[in-house]
Amino acid sequence: MADLIDASTEAAARSAGRSLAGTFSDEIATLREALIHLRMLVEATLDFPEEEIDFLRKADADGQLSKLQQMLTQVLQRARQGALLREGITVVIAGQPNAGKSSLLNALAGAELAIVTPIPGTTRDKVAHTIQIEGVPVHVIDTAGLRESEDEVEKIGIARAWDEIAAADAVLFLHDLTRASAPEYIAGDLDVTRAMAQKLSKKVPVLDLWNKIDAAGAAALPAGGMALSARTGAGLEALRQRLLQIAGWQSAPEGIYIARERHVQALRQVQAHLRQAEAHLAAQAGALDLLAEELRLAQNALNSITGEFSSDDLLGVIFSRFCIGK
Repeated sequence: MADLIDASTEAAARSAGRSLAGTFSDEIATLREALIHLRMLVEATLDFPEEEIDFLRKADADGQLSKLQQMLTQVLQRARQGALLREGITVVIAGQPNAGKSSLLNALAGAELAIVTPIPGTTRDKVAHTIQIEGVPVHVIDTAGLRESEDEVEKIGIARAWDEIAAADAVLFLHDLTRASAPEYIAGDLDVTRAMAQKLSKKVPVLDLWNKIDAAGAAALPAGGMALSARTGAGLEALRQRLLQIAGWQSAPEGIYIARERHVQALRQVQAHLRQAEAHLAAQAGALDLLAEELRLAQNALNSITGEFSSDDLLGVIFSRFCIGK
């Protein structure tokens, strides 16, 4: 219910409704049952060899594991998309003063949120706004221009800008195309690039944007960047689509449901353990105990979503379904 109340887009509200109806829980329960069944076969083979129950071969454990992985891939994809609808991504606009950062925020938001003047250092603190792109919340943050400054207030704003950049899911490095050939401007951009390389994780994408194409005349666009005009809106739609790609958004199918990031992380752990289990199953001889352990770890990861399922519970399933020891 909380996800439905907190939904910030129509797509998120529809997905929250599906979660509320139990769709996500039902799919997790199906995964759980399939995993328990496979664990039961493996554990029974390990614990009761005298019964000569060749569960793995007769029950097509290979096929069961493959089907389980396929189911998990589908659930993970929908959960990942649902988590994106719920939480969105945080995008920071960064660059030197007067590159047009505040103008870009205003253009993306469709409102005059940030003060825009030709005076360098106008933005002293962050200005944040959430926009929607195909239902995905994108939290856009405008920051102070990055440069060396003796102004104490501006220095605080620049320090906060670096804090926001370090915490971003993606960074829009905005450049001024009208100053692209100016030596001082080139040197400033190089300084910012070096600083970003030190402060940012390599997993955080940095998108080079060249602003003011409407005023740049015949200036050549440097390689590897996108051209736009925050003033006229040229190139903004291409930027929106690029942001969706960076976020990992694929589509808005009716089957997705709201999931939390912790659910996505848990499902990724399950996926990693099942891949290891597949390798151990392929090795067969001497690897069944390792296979059982990977399946147990996969179950533990899934338990963080569904609740606990103990070894005693598993033993109960084995005895209830097989005439072992009779």
